[in-house]
Amino acid sequence: MMDTPLLLTSMIERAEKYFPQKEVVSRTLSGIHRFTYKEIGERTRRLASALTKIGMQKGDKIGTFAWNHHRHLEAYFAVPCSGAVLHMVNIRLSLDHLTYVINHAEDKILLIDPDLLPIIEKIKDQLTTVESFVIMSDETLLPETTLTPVYSYEQLLEEGDPSFSFISDMDERTPAAMCYTSATTGNPKGVVYTHRGIVLHSFAIGLADTLGLCERDVAMPVVPMFHVNAWGLPFASVWYGTKQVLPGPAFTPKLLAELIEQEKVTITGGVPTIWIGLLKELEENQYDISSIRALICGGAASPKGLIRAFEEKYQVPFISGYGMTETSPIVSLSTLTSEMDSLSLEEKINIRAKTGLVVPGLDIRVVNENGDVPRNGVTMGELIVRGPWIASEYYKDDRTKEAFKDGWLYTGDIAVVDEDGYIRITDRTKDLIKSGGEWISSVAIENALMSHDAVFEAAVIAIPHPKWQERPLACVVLQEAYKNQITEEELKTFLKGQFSKWWVPDKIIFLEEIPKTSVGKFLKRTLRDQWQHYYTNAK
Repeated sequence: MMDTPLLLTSMIERAEKYFPQKEVVSRTLSGIHRFTYKEIGERTRRLASALTKIGMQKGDKIGTFAWNHHRHLEAYFAVPCSGAVLHMVNIRLSLDHLTYVINHAEDKILLIDPDLLPIIEKIKDQLTTVESFVIMSDETLLPETTLTPVYSYEQLLEEGDPSFSFISDMDERTPAAMCYTSATTGNPKGVVYTHRGIVLHSFAIGLADTLGLCERDVAMPVVPMFHVNAWGLPFASVWYGTKQVLPGPAFTPKLLAELIEQEKVTITGGVPTIWIGLLKELEENQYDISSIRALICGGAASPKGLIRAFEEKYQVPFISGYGMTETSPIVSLSTLTSEMDSLSLEEKINIRAKTGLVVPGLDIRVVNENGDVPRNGVTMGELIVRGPWIASEYYKDDRTKEAFKDGWLYTGDIAVVDEDGYIRITDRTKDLIKSGGEWISSVAIENALMSHDAVFEAAVIAIPHPKWQERPLACVVLQEAYKNQITEEELKTFLKGQFSKWWVPDKIIFLEEIPKTSVGKFLKRTLRDQWQHYYTNAK
């Protein structure tokens, strides 16, 4: 057999050669733009040439701080196809965490959307490795900024070489991209993706029994391109010649519904809060979304009512999935087998609500102190994964040994497996909270609260929320001298100075005492049982 390397260069070159007229529809701050893959290929080569001229070398980390649009897609290929490493920086991280990940990755160049400039300007003096900044604007004229040296993306492209040659003789295990986790505890952890891993993950997305992505599709990745490769959809779509619809900055449910109708989107992916918002828009206004053959949902458990609405009312197949930063990300999907065709709608919805069957190419186990759990849908254990697009370590991080053992990734998620092999996530270790598809650390908020002079004890729990799936609720015991002397809003203001807005609990409840176990640990289960209907009762 020929030993040809699996590289991203072959993906963009295939799109240029075989699908030059297929479209990328891109929404930016100035409106909708349309590019063919021929044009995207040329712009990508110009970008690679221009970045090389301003200092990008093989192995350098090049950061992007951007929404879903054509320039971000061009960077997806221009950087790794030149031998450098694309670092997709999560724009929702706190300033401290942003500073940490950019410095830890040692980003040399930052590509930044103009509306996100103020965020980077706030931390510019703390960035130790960045040598230049590129503004990803529709205009060649640079906006006012305190960043220096700064370049215009479009001006660089004008000066770039449209026939720039990508590197075609790299080792397929060369790093191509990297993302950092959302930092549930401590600093975010870096995960590096190789060319080989991304190509194999893209193969998996195209399989008929997974997402079946193909040239005939119109793919709209709503999941951010700064979050786990936008679930791999941009990479695979370029390779297969799939038309892409990139919704850009600050989109709304109305905008998504309009794009689905106008562009005849066939497959799209996002977290439950996105689809809850879209469902509300569909119920209030008339749209034709009949083109959708697969709506992919991940990042948090999918409510059965949400699945039922799309499946029953709109005849849209709703596929739940499971993955994480460390897994590129797709591990399992709740696709239905032929044996399930005769099941009732309710039975199918129950299956759709699970995190599904492991995709071909990966192995999973669910283990507890007794070893592998039986496939009975009841016995719980930790989900562990291995495979060719699963990370083997964290980037320059001692926490590697905690998660990677004996060739397996220990996910930290608690799951059960039914007799058909379908996985269902039942709980999370370390009492993490997942709000809007993003992790929140209850321990971090507790520690912050208990650093306040007025607070004696604090326990933070996840409670169900109709829009965000989960929100943190804080239970606080005040110091005796401060009882009736401090308000809920004062504590929220205290937290706002330390965390991103969406980390701050919506509600802080004052208690006389927090229930504890016999060894003095907080009984969070009791608190969750007590307050789980808070938002239901608040209506």
